[in-house]
Amino acid sequence: MSSLEVVWSDLVRHRQDFADFHLRKAFAEDPARFDRYSAQMDECLTLDYSRNYVNDKTLLLLENLLLQAGVAERFQDMKSGVAINNTENRSVLHIALRGSVSDDLQVNGQMVAADINAVKNRLYAFAEGVRDGSIAASDGKPFTDVVNIGIGGSDLGPHMVTRALAAFHDGPNVHFVSNVDGAHMGDTLKLLDPARTLFLVASKTFTTQETMTNARAAKAWLVSALGDDAVGAHFAALSTNKEGVEGFGISSERMFEFWDWVGGRYSVWSAIGLPVMIAIGPDGFEDFLAGANAMDEHFGTAPFRENIPMLLAALGLWYRNVWSCSSMAVLPYDQRLEYFSAFLQQLDMESNGKRVRRDGSDILRATGPVIWGAAGTNGQHAFYQELHQGHDIIPCEFMVAANPTDADTGQHELLLSNCFAQVEALAMGRTEEEARAQLLASGKSEDAAALLAPHKVFPGNRPSSLLFYDQLTPKMLGRLIALYEQKVFVQGVVWGINSYDQWGVELGKELANKLAPAVKSAERGEGDPAILDRLKAYRMV
Repeated sequence: MSSLEVVWSDLVRHRQDFADFHLRKAFAEDPARFDRYSAQMDECLTLDYSRNYVNDKTLLLLENLLLQAGVAERFQDMKSGVAINNTENRSVLHIALRGSVSDDLQVNGQMVAADINAVKNRLYAFAEGVRDGSIAASDGKPFTDVVNIGIGGSDLGPHMVTRALAAFHDGPNVHFVSNVDGAHMGDTLKLLDPARTLFLVASKTFTTQETMTNARAAKAWLVSALGDDAVGAHFAALSTNKEGVEGFGISSERMFEFWDWVGGRYSVWSAIGLPVMIAIGPDGFEDFLAGANAMDEHFGTAPFRENIPMLLAALGLWYRNVWSCSSMAVLPYDQRLEYFSAFLQQLDMESNGKRVRRDGSDILRATGPVIWGAAGTNGQHAFYQELHQGHDIIPCEFMVAANPTDADTGQHELLLSNCFAQVEALAMGRTEEEARAQLLASGKSEDAAALLAPHKVFPGNRPSSLLFYDQLTPKMLGRLIALYEQKVFVQGVVWGINSYDQWGVELGKELANKLAPAVKSAERGEGDPAILDRLKAYRMV
């Protein structure tokens, strides 16, 4: 048995130590539990993990798990440009985009930092030109609206970040279109003036089916209003396919490239972040990068008990593989982070939703959990019932800022109260005796109290962590995203998988291309003949 499997076995046995564990009892016996089981970074970000199934032995075992898996060594491989994406023979260097590798690093004979700075300078010049009007529409007037056309990592990252940093917007309005459903593009365009609209087409290959379908629809809309000559002024491309970009009608001077060592779900730090740069300006984007760089430094240097990404990753492994928790809720108490859970779905599930190891052998334990959630108190009125009183234990990660960016202070205090209350309620719960006493105090009869009390019992002992930070700024958002990137990295290393390919998205694309002719004609061909017959019947109605 390998040393790593020995630790897994120790963790499975250790679970028995929690047979009679309850968080209510744990806090009663140890009032300083928060001090023992929390970590802080730079006095502006705290991880409170005291409301989890942990004691000092748990942490020792989890630290050893990461040690035996070689997490630190694999991170050094990443920073050194080793092709840790082994199925595509690629380096994984999104961290380089925020300055977290050495200046002299070379990949495929190219100086990584120099290449990044050259593209970034062009991006910043373009973003500033759009913002100040020096890069103008075909009529010489400034743009008021920018539409980013992409999908997956070319949409989820910049869309989430742009929304999260709305308080810092001082550039044109930014919109996002991703779904190939024509309603998405149509609903967006009906609000816009073609003469004032700039389109950014985000596709590395400039062949992505959904993105290019939407790009052609946007081009047709623009041409119908302004003519063919307007295309060059109203489009830019985030791509590496110069021939495809120029064939579309976009000058290569308006093409901003990125590299094959940047995976789509890790690309918001690259040219894919152009809509963010336009919205908040290059200085704001530099703060965003600096926040991520600070988290990379923290991850690479902080000891385990102070290392926020490692602690969150270790807790996730503990619940997924020892407690058999198949999902995890991410619950940001900030309306501006309404897309954060969806962003993490791709980051985590596309990275670690794998069934084979790096060498192609089967993984013998469960990997990536289902990631889901919603922002703030909206979730309380949707799915928290399941979190509190459902059968399954669903670990939760709460996120909240101590200070609002531009919201009413009184309302923010109410938001904080709700967040802290949920953390407390999940951990402590309510006993039947407490429920009965509360009902009697409210005037209920003994019989009524006895009838209702079981329905008002909250078992508690539901694990949760709290990420508590000073304020949602560009720098803090950069830290939070990098934190989760590193969490996903750690878990992938421990499971022995390649977190940086995504072959699981390919089959559906291949089949869609095969099915397209039959769907268009509604005649039998590729695909289920019964469905095609029904499609044909519906079209004849």
